[in-house]
Amino acid sequence: MKPLQPSSPHSMHDRDREREGALSEEMEHKQMKGHVLVLPYPSQGHINPLLQFAKRLASKGVKATLATTHYTLNSISAAHIAVEPISDGFDEGGFSQAGNVDFYLKSFRDHGSRTLAELIQKFSNSVTPVNCVVYDSFLPWALDVAKQHGIYGAAFFTNSATVCSIFAHIHHGLLTLPLTPETTPLLLPGLPPLNFPDLPSFLGFPDSYPAYLAMKLSQYSTLNQADWVFSNTFEELEGKEARGVSEIWPAKLIGPMVPSAYLDERIKGDRGYGSSLWKPLSEECIEWLETKPSNSVIYVSFGSMISLSEEQIAELAWGLKESNMYFLWVVRDSEQQKLPKWFLDSVQEKGKVVTWCNQLEMLAHRTVGCFVTHCGWNSTLEGLSLGVPMIGVPKWTDQLTDAKFVEEIWEIGVRAKEDEVGVVRKDELLRCLKEVMEGEKSKEIKRNANKWRDSAMKAINEGGSSDKCINEFVQHLMASYQNLNGL
Repeated sequence: MKPLQPSSPHSMHDRDREREGALSEEMEHKQMKGHVLVLPYPSQGHINPLLQFAKRLASKGVKATLATTHYTLNSISAAHIAVEPISDGFDEGGFSQAGNVDFYLKSFRDHGSRTLAELIQKFSNSVTPVNCVVYDSFLPWALDVAKQHGIYGAAFFTNSATVCSIFAHIHHGLLTLPLTPETTPLLLPGLPPLNFPDLPSFLGFPDSYPAYLAMKLSQYSTLNQADWVFSNTFEELEGKEARGVSEIWPAKLIGPMVPSAYLDERIKGDRGYGSSLWKPLSEECIEWLETKPSNSVIYVSFGSMISLSEEQIAELAWGLKESNMYFLWVVRDSEQQKLPKWFLDSVQEKGKVVTWCNQLEMLAHRTVGCFVTHCGWNSTLEGLSLGVPMIGVPKWTDQLTDAKFVEEIWEIGVRAKEDEVGVVRKDELLRCLKEVMEGEKSKEIKRNANKWRDSAMKAINEGGSSDKCINEFVQHLMASYQNLNGL
């Protein structure tokens, strides 16, 4: 029998390190307030607010892991947030590989349910088991997976409370489609009267986007089984609207989900969402903005999804040129060929066109005085949270409702009117630019924009309405987590 060999200094140090690591992990485990898996629908406008919510939870001591599709995995990187892959069945190309909404959603449900369950199981054998899944309301099957594993499920809605109220009423049979100009204004509890042009576009034409309408309504299919419902809005902005529908949509208002640097600054270094499906050209944009006077630049962006007609892009181009104002226009790669041939050379002194940039950095810059936007909910919240006056050019779905609130309810901008073929003409854009950038009306709009910016900051800051809702959620998670782990 060989004598026992004395341990080498290296192996002793290795064991010490292992013990320290295990001790550190145990301490972290004892201090942890829960482990939440956050599951967004894999598009930019859905990833951003859910990732921001994950960061808010992490800043309060909750372990937060973002579960996203293989295709979007490498585009996400945020401090203190773990990122794990699940499958939508199209790991190489995501939605574009599927090419069909119905086909994609069915595939995501089948593959996503299985791989989400595997991920929960993987963590159940660790010192940080998952005790809640916060899922994008577009993916209601995630609640079934959470319940099968005996953990909490929380739905996260990425639209305004107003839009959620409309669809909740439709789902529950309290509102019948199609809606027509003759059946409006629509009068629902907590909402202002909504005329036909203020309603999500396909409610008048439900057969035009059947798969999308079905997805919108499916958000409410299992909501009565969810432990929490969260909405990316805030009490001061839409409390009345949310209370009007609380019996069938009992949402906690936890927004705005905008990076902390632009609001309360309580999350260190949080200047961006931490996800970008396109390469931003922010440095180049900032250098250009730095050479312009304060509040002189029009920032124009129609988000990550909208595809404008060639005719509409030409009208916007003529309007921007004839305004003789400085402008920064985001035109995605796929849209660039629609720009008029003469345009880029003729506006070099006044304008800059880029394929993508960090929108928050642009809106926060002292030189930006106006935001021409499609009024998607994330863009609307960003403009409002940063106090930037807006010109709404909505094209479809909830954008029309958001634009009504921008102009008439919150009074932080104007809505450009389309002609009979659905195009905003250059003269209409010029009218809106003058109203928002010059004269007495612009001063009132800017005052209102500053007021709502302050309200957004107050809501998410310590002791604010949204902060309180998030804290209540964290406290509940912590209590259940300690019971789960016998701490």
